[in-house]
Amino acid sequence: MEAVTDIQPPADGAGPVRPARAASVRRSLGSIVLGFESVVMFLAALVAFGLKALPALPALGGGALLCVALVAGAGLLRFRWGYAFGWVLQAAIIASAFLVPVMWIVGVLFVGLWTYCMVVGARIDREKAAAAAGQP
Repeated sequence: MEAVTDIQPPADGAGPVRPARAASVRRSLGSIVLGFESVVMFLAALVAFGLKALPALPALGGGALLCVALVAGAGLLRFRWGYAFGWVLQAAIIASAFLVPVMWIVGVLFVGLWTYCMVVGARIDREKAAAAAGQP
């Protein structure tokens, strides 16, 4: 019987398939935060438009742009610079508080959540790497 981790050639004979790299906990947590943040920012844009805190174009257009950037940021976490882009997005959400003051609360909460996920995710990844290095 074959082990699950054995590399098998695909059926079309194109050569062996590389095994998938294990996703880091930091990347997973960051993607979750940015994805959740995109939903919250979409709803915040609707609230800003509905309460007439901003005209339609800045509220809905800016909200849509930020949502797209957040979703793209979640995908860009596969690169090392994607984490820096995530921090830029956090700063953009804090900056949106200058247009809609209640965004201070939302921004501070998400910056705290992002920071926690980055710190704890990196720690767990280091511990997993150390445990894997200790295994024969």
